[in-house]
Amino acid sequence: MVEIKTAEQIAKMREAGLVVAAIHEATRAAAVPGATTKDLDDVARKVIADHGAKSNFLGYGGFPATICTSVNDVVVHGIPDRETVLRDGDIISIDAGAIVDGWHGDAAFTAFVGTGHAPELYELSRVTEESMWAGIAAVRRGNRLVDISKAIEGYIRRQPRPASGKYGIIEDYGGHGIGTEMHMDPHLLNYVSKKRGKGPRLVPGFCIAIEPMVSLGTAKTHVLADDWTVKTDDGTWSSHWEHSVALTEEGPLVLTAVDGGKAKLAELGVEAAPDPLA
Repeated sequence: MVEIKTAEQIAKMREAGLVVAAIHEATRAAAVPGATTKDLDDVARKVIADHGAKSNFLGYGGFPATICTSVNDVVVHGIPDRETVLRDGDIISIDAGAIVDGWHGDAAFTAFVGTGHAPELYELSRVTEESMWAGIAAVRRGNRLVDISKAIEGYIRRQPRPASGKYGIIEDYGGHGIGTEMHMDPHLLNYVSKKRGKGPRLVPGFCIAIEPMVSLGTAKTHVLADDWTVKTDDGTWSSHWEHSVALTEEGPLVLTAVDGGKAKLAELGVEAAPDPLA
């Protein structure tokens, strides 16, 4: 069952989304050479506490931290610790969430630590982020879930191939419904699968976390012995971007973007819905 939200409930999700945006701002600034991933987790914990919110990651299925910190060939679900020290030239994907009055927000971004990154890494992150926005632009009344998948995959497939030969669209992880829980129906693939069909029709009140994960090689991954950390099978580096999005009567609202997605969606010819908290 897909949970359909009222305008008032979407406004609460917007509050949670802005807490996530604040976590992103603070952790992006803290992701510097010499910082540990636990340092970033401490920063996130403070932001959540300062906003009077709750963490939806901490304790989720036994997860021991407030954010996921996925460095280089770690795709997703990296656990912050004191041993992982960020180095000049690393990339890190930070996935963060928050709860306000029982309503969830969830978003991720890829950051560049220091300098000296290969051009293909900047392009990897750009392609992943832009594919996310292509998916967000497909959140329109009357579309189906598969139209979001098609937009994400289509954007990635149209890009020039990297020096490694291809972009791997991670197969085992994708987007998800969000609302009174962090992970809800429906599951969103970042590629089109005929086995999955078209999925539900998008209607006002539909909320989805759109999160492409792309590597410089394989689409295949494996989970480490900690039962959380996901790495690419071939050791290629990956990027992860995510926003939580609500479809309102006036169009899409990017709940976890500071401006509600207004500027980026305008570039794509889509008018974002008004911010209910403005």
